[in-house]
Amino acid sequence: MVCDFMLIPNRDGAEIDSPLDLLPLPNGTWDGKIAYLDRDGVLNVGSENYINSPEELVIFPNTANSVAALRESGFRICVVTNQSPIGRGFWSHENLHNIHNKLRELLLSENPNAHLDLILYSPYAPWEGAWARKPNPGMLEAGRQIISASEKNIEIKLRFDNDWIDKPDESDSIMVGDRDVDMRAAFNFGVKGIRCNPEIGISDVISEILGD
Repeated sequence: MVCDFMLIPNRDGAEIDSPLDLLPLPNGTWDGKIAYLDRDGVLNVGSENYINSPEELVIFPNTANSVAALRESGFRICVVTNQSPIGRGFWSHENLHNIHNKLRELLLSENPNAHLDLILYSPYAPWEGAWARKPNPGMLEAGRQIISASEKNIEIKLRFDNDWIDKPDESDSIMVGDRDVDMRAAFNFGVKGIRCNPEIGISDVISEILGD
């Protein structure tokens, strides 16, 4: 794989470069927009002690409707989340997958259009210097390439940092997060960063995003 030395992102439920089966958007064809979303403090209530099990996961009110509204406005949804408990040895990739299955279940139970197209995560501890870990832009780089290749039904060939040339315009995409590292990742990737209140989540900024 390209860039083995960089500690690249992991993908929930699949190998990073395996085909992604994208569901149709509710209102037509995709024009290239991606909503890159942090997880804790954006989709669900965060915790200084981490979300350690599916039972601890609580989504914010109106999260599902906000995600659905993004998809109805033509955005693909890519979750990009730092998950250092794996690198710290607290719990496993499988545990995180179970948490994400619960997240998907809760969202879709509230709104059938609240589908997450892709979930990427950085399992590395902060001291490992991973390109995947925000504020580095590795997860956003991977998200763009995976979704774009899957839309075109072509092989996913990931490139990172200076190895990735001909990067597409991200002026219509957005990154939503609740922390400085999210805004710095957005800046480093070249996408508009929108910071939400971590006590409210994405519904705090959905009108700003959609221009309502």
